[in-house]
Amino acid sequence: MKGDFSKILVCCDGSKYSENAIRKACSLAKKYNSELTLIHVVDRTRKSDVFAGNEYAQILRRYAKSTLEKAKKIANEEGFEPKIITKEGNVANEIIKFSKEAKIDLLVVGSKGLGAVLQFFLGSVSSKIANHALCSVLIVK
Repeated sequence: MKGDFSKILVCCDGSKYSENAIRKACSLAKKYNSELTLIHVVDRTRKSDVFAGNEYAQILRRYAKSTLEKAKKIANEEGFEPKIITKEGNVANEIIKFSKEAKIDLLVVGSKGLGAVLQFFLGSVSSKIANHALCSVLIVK
């Protein structure tokens, strides 16, 4: 039987907090018999493009693929075959937009991302998601 959280979306950025979020989401997905989706957003905002052009974008896309492969492996070890989504744009905005379109019931995100420098430029992604998502949000430490 499907529970309150029939569709769970996990934000994956490769950080240890993201890995903790995947494991917590898998635990909840088992309990609620949920569909599990993993998402990574390639940051394509003006602030990130300042550092380099197309070559930088290619590096980010390769990192996204690698991050999602690692995240999928964790989910597979927990007994799940998750859907994999890659988007490009503003990280928080793309996650919120996708969660609305996919009618996600629970969004799971790590409490911190890859580093203070990116957080300075982008603001706190988890905070933006918590404040603007239409569904419940679980921030995992």
